Amino acid sequence: MPPSKGRPSIRIGYGFDSHEFRAGIPLKIGGITLPHDRGLGGHSDGDVLLHAITDALLGAIAAPDIGALFPPSNPKWKGADSVVFLREALQRVKKAGFGVGNVDASLVLAAPKIGPHSAALRVRVAELLGIDADCVGVKAKTPEGLNLDNTAIAHVVVLLEKVSPGKSKRKPLRNRTKSEKRRRAAS
Repeated sequence: MPPSKGRPSIRIGYGFDSHEFRAGIPLKIGGITLPHDRGLGGHSDGDVLLHAITDALLGAIAAPDIGALFPPSNPKWKGADSVVFLREALQRVKKAGFGVGNVDASLVLAAPKIGPHSAALRVRVAELLGIDADCVGVKAKTPEGLNLDNTAIAHVVVLLEKVSPGKSKRKPLRNRTKSEKRRRAAS
């Protein structure tokens, strides 16, 4: 659908997800397997961060949410890698004529500590979204006093920017040199 007068050149999306910790499964957050004695239960791999990013992207373009596109009632999605969901959302964002400007995420969980992994999470999410790592914020908070010690929660905000046809806003991460990637990740 071509843009009409009055359509915004930027859009903001908000995503939320939560999953309960369960023994016997790996912990995946932001497309990375983190060391922990329990993982997150869910119909797919339970990656709360990628699920919340996916919903934020879809919401920004007024598309159906992750549950409508990938219903937990469909056995096809049992144990699925959440990167699949994110890629579908990105295709829809691109088709709508937008690109990702930046992402800001807050994780709420008692353990594991996210600080030691935040740089790797930023780089991985940036890589998946095709943006610079300095355009991805990942923070973590503990759920003090909320009785949520067995739960991981993700809140995400995304900014989408209108992209001119045939023009890419940023050089894709996969096309950057190793020194460019290291410099971006360190900043």
